[in-house]
Amino acid sequence: MEEKNTLHILWTTGDVDTSLHMVLMYASRCMAYHLWDKVVVILWGASDKLAAENQQVQEAMQVAMHEGVTFTACVACARQLGLVEPLEALGVDLIGWGPPLTKILKNNEALLTV
Repeated sequence: MEEKNTLHILWTTGDVDTSLHMVLMYASRCMAYHLWDKVVVILWGASDKLAAENQQVQEAMQVAMHEGVTFTACVACARQLGLVEPLEALGVDLIGWGPPLTKILKNNEALLTV
């Protein structure tokens, strides 16, 4: 699926502190310090709502995007939560993540789940 030097971060928490000081900070620093060639943050569930509603989180996402972090989300979850438009406006790519996530897991690719 992706190169071996790609980190996927599955971001499921709606906790602001964990999101800002772990998920988004680590993703940004990984790209800024060239720790990974590519970092893909996958929003799923509570993180969808947090990203759509919290300005501090949105600002941290913009910083991460500036560093080269890619943001994507499960389209089915975004639809169920009524967050398709807000997430797309933030630059989040919406796709069906079930099969790709399964492939990442089966291939033992780098995946951090928060």
